[in-house]
Amino acid sequence: MEEKVKADLKKIFGFSQFRGNQELIVDNLLSQKNTFVIMPTGAGKSLCYQLPAVVKEGTAIVISPLIALMKNQVDQLNAIGINAHFLNSTLNKSEATKVKNEVLSQKTKLLYVAPESLTKEENIAFLKSAKLSFVAIDEAHCISEWGHDFRPEYRKIKSIVAQIAPNLPIIALTATATPKVQQDIQRNLQMEEADLFKSSFNRTNLYYEVRPKQKNESKKQLIKFIKNHKGKSGIIYCLSRKKVEEIAELLKVNQINAAPYHAGLDSAVRIKNQDDFLNEELDVIVATIAFGMGIDKPDVRYVIHYDVPKSLEGYYQETGRAGRDGLEGHCLMFYRYDDILKLDKFNKDKPVTERENARVLLQEMAAYAETGVCRRKFILNYFGETFEKDCGYCDNCKREREIFEGMDYIQTALEAALQTNERFGIEHLVKVIIGETNEYVSSYKHDLLPVFGKGKIVPEKYWTTIIRQAMIFDFLEKDIEAYGVLKLTPRGKAFLEAPYSVNLYKDHDYENAEENEAPEVVVTAGIAYDEKLFELLKAERKKVAKSKGLPPYVIFQDPSLEEMATVYPTTREELAQINGVGMGKVSKFGASFLRIISTYVEENDIETASDVVVKSSGSRSKIKITIIQQIDRKIDLDEIANNLNISMTELLQEIEQIIYSGTKLNIDYYIEHIMDEEREELLHDYFMNAETDRIKEALEELEDEDFAEDELRVYRIKFISEHAN
Repeated sequence: MEEKVKADLKKIFGFSQFRGNQELIVDNLLSQKNTFVIMPTGAGKSLCYQLPAVVKEGTAIVISPLIALMKNQVDQLNAIGINAHFLNSTLNKSEATKVKNEVLSQKTKLLYVAPESLTKEENIAFLKSAKLSFVAIDEAHCISEWGHDFRPEYRKIKSIVAQIAPNLPIIALTATATPKVQQDIQRNLQMEEADLFKSSFNRTNLYYEVRPKQKNESKKQLIKFIKNHKGKSGIIYCLSRKKVEEIAELLKVNQINAAPYHAGLDSAVRIKNQDDFLNEELDVIVATIAFGMGIDKPDVRYVIHYDVPKSLEGYYQETGRAGRDGLEGHCLMFYRYDDILKLDKFNKDKPVTERENARVLLQEMAAYAETGVCRRKFILNYFGETFEKDCGYCDNCKREREIFEGMDYIQTALEAALQTNERFGIEHLVKVIIGETNEYVSSYKHDLLPVFGKGKIVPEKYWTTIIRQAMIFDFLEKDIEAYGVLKLTPRGKAFLEAPYSVNLYKDHDYENAEENEAPEVVVTAGIAYDEKLFELLKAERKKVAKSKGLPPYVIFQDPSLEEMATVYPTTREELAQINGVGMGKVSKFGASFLRIISTYVEENDIETASDVVVKSSGSRSKIKITIIQQIDRKIDLDEIANNLNISMTELLQEIEQIIYSGTKLNIDYYIEHIMDEEREELLHDYFMNAETDRIKEALEELEDEDFAEDELRVYRIKFISEHAN
């Protein structure tokens, strides 16, 4: 079975290896075990159920919330030769009958169903008589009323699956789940014992930025930003249909190739605009969140929130549409607190609990926008992850920030939590600290506590951000059972026993920001491929896609084209080795690409994949591009290894292959951290005069100097890069 899985991964999906937790998840599902997957957008969730569906006998049921997403996924699967269908309200009776017959005759490997279709008696009866392999519940966060996209019909899924086939394994998947939402999903599906596979929420290739929203200035910045990303795909999210139309019109008037997308448009117009965007006929789509789950386009280079979203989960999922291919993605949000107040008013007719939950989500959103803390740290903390160092790749990390000493403030915040018996949330703790007496504070006798009023000279808003930063520093954590309640962590208790200096960051004051105050931070990415050939291949991809009636990324994704423009494959076998290709795609789409590469190689007298050093690692091109980009951003090598889930030794091997193939890399920033100038000079002289650059010989020659192997390898990278490339 294992051999078949690996063979199908390459032959059908075109990947020579799994990413992250994919292999463990696939094995778990193939072993008939219930599986719960939390994996960020772009990390390869779909493969976790699509590959097992191909391998196992019978049909896998995929429950998905949006019709547009189903069509998108089914088109992609059919393009690579997998029999997949969807069953929803867009099909007429004869089309639905045809789909059911294919399932009953065991031809269909995946059947996508909307939760509403699943509840129909006729569909339950049909599925009872089909041979099923397992049930996949995509976008599982829709189950939870604590989440950002609650759908009541999702809470009925478990009982319906139990009617159809009680012992069928279930795989639930989501890209956004706070610990509270995760618990709610597992309880509702009665999957508390399911094996949980949780990937890091850290999308290292995404750059996060927030700018103050000022009426005319923001529109100018929006146009400038898009024109600076000419020819690249982007999504702009707005909250209302009216705003979508207004912004789409503004962009068109400014010669930007854009179109609107929202539920109020005629269905044919909506479908055309979506397809034009997927097929690269449009650069920009301006949309309400109705567009969010309906696409699977890997090369979206930026996502702009012109209006602030309703929750951090929604924001994270929408920004996750950028850079799904692992290459750079810019996430820009225009923010003003007035938008938060406006959204809060929309909730006034909701039941009390729901209104309160929505308000908490909005306050988290405002806190993210206004924070001076590393944005990646803030997001990861929200999803229950600790991120120790600043990321260096968000607007806060790129700018000068106002820092203040936080030891005494943190101490007061922790004392307030401890003295109120760790049973309250931010709002109550702040009231106690600033000494505000209200019925609630008095009823608990918290106005008699030693900490009461201890921070009254500091404004209320400051205490809110201090407590949030205490959470980010892992001194306080949210209680999963009691929503919003804060408890001390072991680190927080240790801090109270022996306090130490802590740098805190002042929040942004966007309300009083001057016009033009938010300059665009230029984000550069290293390029490791032949740009001219890449553009030729991209044009060919568009042409082939048009002739086949498919989105371009179904033919080949950008990382595959970049790799072709790095190693110049000129035979079918070489092209099949490109990551994301495989012999199936070579047979289907490869001929014209090989012609273009061969002609280009001949005209420009270029060494081909058979000759270049990098050939052996062709399928690793995507990881190499990521490494080059992260070194370009001066990220520590240890952190790059950690981000890519590889060892330092493996990372150095990858970097060595990059520089030995002729690409120049500057790692001076890292070398300065690990050795002084004297040791650098010693190594420079050694490598300049040595007969070979073999590390074993260098270790023997420099035995008295006590160098570690990694130090020598790192310096050799610098030496080769500077002197040979």
